[in-house]
Amino acid sequence: MSEEDSNIDNLANQEPLENQSADSTEAELGQTRMEVAYGAGDGDDDAQAVVARKASMGVLYEQIYRPWNGELGPRWVRNYAIFRHHVYGLFRGKGHRHYNPFVRLSILVIFLTSLTPIAMIFLSVTISGGEGSDWLNRMWGVNRYNLWGQVLGYFPRNLCMWPLLTALVVGGMISDDRKNGTSAIYFSRPVTRIDYTAMKYLSSAVVLGFVIVFSYMLYYTSAIVFNGEGWAYLIDTLPIFLGGLLAGILLVITYTSIGMALSSVSQSRFFAAIGFLAIIFGTKLVALMIELIFETTVFYILSPYDSLAHLGQWLVGIPANYEHSLALSIISILLYNAASIGLLVTRVRSLEVTRE
Repeated sequence: MSEEDSNIDNLANQEPLENQSADSTEAELGQTRMEVAYGAGDGDDDAQAVVARKASMGVLYEQIYRPWNGELGPRWVRNYAIFRHHVYGLFRGKGHRHYNPFVRLSILVIFLTSLTPIAMIFLSVTISGGEGSDWLNRMWGVNRYNLWGQVLGYFPRNLCMWPLLTALVVGGMISDDRKNGTSAIYFSRPVTRIDYTAMKYLSSAVVLGFVIVFSYMLYYTSAIVFNGEGWAYLIDTLPIFLGGLLAGILLVITYTSIGMALSSVSQSRFFAAIGFLAIIFGTKLVALMIELIFETTVFYILSPYDSLAHLGQWLVGIPANYEHSLALSIISILLYNAASIGLLVTRVRSLEVTRE
């Protein structure tokens, strides 16, 4: 290589002094630039891309994540917080689950309607000079049929009241978490999926139990107090009362299981509510049509209500309205609860810490 070629290469590799001074000035001012590839167009000799004019345009903050060194609350406190969030929302809106005013009003109306037998018992005692009315007492007083009908009567209890109550309560219990991504709030804290599922389930069951079971207990107690019954009457009717109480608890458990399972498979509370009503009324209607056509009651095992009604009739000791075996109704109740809880657990496992 000649000396002339060597000098040309050195000049080509040497950066101009004006560029060096420009770079030093930009470094002092906190500026930088990115050289771009040369092309064939005009003006490419001084092409550059400025990525930051001044260092004061943006501030980079250092984020350091430190572990929590404090003491966590006990497990029951965290679970109680979930329970309180859903149950207290019926009475207090701030800081708890928001229930639509229409939902609150509907639940109140259902609860007051379930207490109408108490008013009729009180009326039967107050009329006729305080001696009571035998007709009203027979219609609304404590007996096997009335205790069964207080929780398992089809009209109006399981036609207009209990299914609607369940649909209103469990509709958005889990579907709202799937839709709004609030599962991230739960699982970003030391809350296990078992605790999450159990507290959601318990919250729904408590609300249903307060309306269904508590109204049943209040009815039985009021009938004894208003009529001034003694210990002998209490001992005679207590087994019937306990049978109806067990039937009411089974009703609450079964309805809660089905409703929670439907709430976990969708992001819409409307779907869960309508789906639950469709299962309760649809299976009842199909079984009734089959009975009218083929004169058999075995298909009532498809209906959760009829299976519970069949078992409740046996618990309180009244003649059964169904021709098929009681064992089939018990198996139907167990299968409904097992399938619903299994679906609920499976869907809760799919909930992620991030929004879906």
